[in-house]
Amino acid sequence: MDEKSWTFSIFGLHFDGTVCSMVALTCLVVFAFIYFCSRNMQLRPKGKQNVLEYVVDFTNNIIKDNLSSSEIPTFGLLSFVLFLFILISNTLGLMTLIVAGHHTTFWKSPTADPSITLTFAMMMVVMTSFISIKRFGFKGYVERSYLTPMAGLLPIKLLEELTNVLTLGLRLYGNIFAGEVLLSLVAKLAMINFVTPVLALPLEIIWQGFSVFIGGIQAFIFVTLSLVYFSHKLEEE
Repeated sequence: MDEKSWTFSIFGLHFDGTVCSMVALTCLVVFAFIYFCSRNMQLRPKGKQNVLEYVVDFTNNIIKDNLSSSEIPTFGLLSFVLFLFILISNTLGLMTLIVAGHHTTFWKSPTADPSITLTFAMMMVVMTSFISIKRFGFKGYVERSYLTPMAGLLPIKLLEELTNVLTLGLRLYGNIFAGEVLLSLVAKLAMINFVTPVLALPLEIIWQGFSVFIGGIQAFIFVTLSLVYFSHKLEEE
């Protein structure tokens, strides 16, 4: 991908305008989806309410698989919003490609940028420590997280925190970025001559469908692994 993002500066700090605008758009889409599906809710759900409740049940089941049902009030909203945000972020860049002069792009998946995925991963890992300290106190947190089953594992446990951030963030980034690169290459194939669009169009459709599937899987994996990290800090086993 030869395209680059547009940038802007505030008080000397430089920001990626494409990523910032796409993150804001993702937030709006998530809000609009929840707002639309939660209007006029009924005891016997139907239509759009069914969709919303299915997503809630889906993320709650992820919590049950990795923690326990008693943790749903604590992590239910976090898992629900995190799953929706990542799912929509993964699929936004599949819709279209908007490129202006000098190969400046104005549209891409936010999760196709490592700064976003690594920031999310860092937030999840830091949050695991924060909740563990809040629940067990600082001494209990250190003992349970780094000195169990033996103090000699402390260096490995500290290294694990770093690897958790890297693997969680880079796995998501790599899958989404690779999908967008291939879609861009297929689109360029269509512009070679008047014959190549016949080949490129079905390839583009097939790969977009596959990328939507991969985006959903990656959102599920990100939420699941985040809850696994929470379980490491909160569960006795």
